[in-house]
Amino acid sequence: MIRGIGGGLAWIGRHGTAALAICIFIGMALPALSSTLRPYLPLSVFSLLTLAFLRVDHQAIRMRLRRPALLLLALVWMMLGAPLLTYLAIEWTGLADLGPDVVLALYIATAAPPVMAAPAFMFLLGLDGTLSLALSVAAMIITPLTAPFIGELMLGSYLPLSVGGLAVQLSMLLVGAFLFSIILRKIAGEERLARSAHHISGLNVLLLLVFAIAAMDGVAASFAAKPLYTLALTGLTFCLAFAQIGLTLLIFVPATREDAYAIAHTCGTRNMGLMVAAFGGTLPEFTWLWFAVGQFPIYMLPMFLKPFVRVFCRLNAKTVTQQT
Repeated sequence: MIRGIGGGLAWIGRHGTAALAICIFIGMALPALSSTLRPYLPLSVFSLLTLAFLRVDHQAIRMRLRRPALLLLALVWMMLGAPLLTYLAIEWTGLADLGPDVVLALYIATAAPPVMAAPAFMFLLGLDGTLSLALSVAAMIITPLTAPFIGELMLGSYLPLSVGGLAVQLSMLLVGAFLFSIILRKIAGEERLARSAHHISGLNVLLLLVFAIAAMDGVAASFAAKPLYTLALTGLTFCLAFAQIGLTLLIFVPATREDAYAIAHTCGTRNMGLMVAAFGGTLPEFTWLWFAVGQFPIYMLPMFLKPFVRVFCRLNAKTVTQQT
């Protein structure tokens, strides 16, 4: 039986990229289960972080750190430049008049670090994922410093947690997951972890399914009650993701095209679940709906942007197919 479970996890892991996109729709199709699992969203985020740290390729990160200039520039832009630009846009356009719930939604969508699946998306697109990996890990580490600062600037007293409280919660999530991953790594050993790569990927997909189901709480009801409103909000989350990707691409295009796109795509896929978990899984209704439908672009953009990446990065179609 255990062998059968292991084989099932490995099969899911080998087909993980397709399974990830399906997870979101499964989550929306199970509204009753969504409300049951919503309180466990912080736990699912912690588990996903643990697996992410467990799978970090330290050698790949060390290679990127030998030439840190591009990584540091990308990190500053992603964790400070993009959210500060969002803050200026909010002030200049009067978006703040729509209420703190709207500003909070924009905050979690631009101040969060990238999803730890970002390197996997790069491999799916036929690109080298090491820069995305190094950037994701570095951004995760400095989030307890940058996110509270941006939150105080954007929201002030409307921030669901105090600046210090947010920093503590983020630090506890990240440090706890990192330490737990070290314990698991010591118990399993490097060789066994290497052999179990597909099993870990499969477990990661299952955890993402739990996360997707919990995150989709209320989305099906919103589509049923206000289909145009919910569809428009979903479209706006796509627009914001495209805006972050496009602007980042323009800024970093002087680098190699592959590096520029890796930075851009990583910047456009933010780990909003980490911020939600830091807030205890409790958000205003509008912000929660934004967070929920904001998962669609994260998992669907690789499919949408594959033709563009092939042309922009001058990839051979056969290379992309092999990576997929």
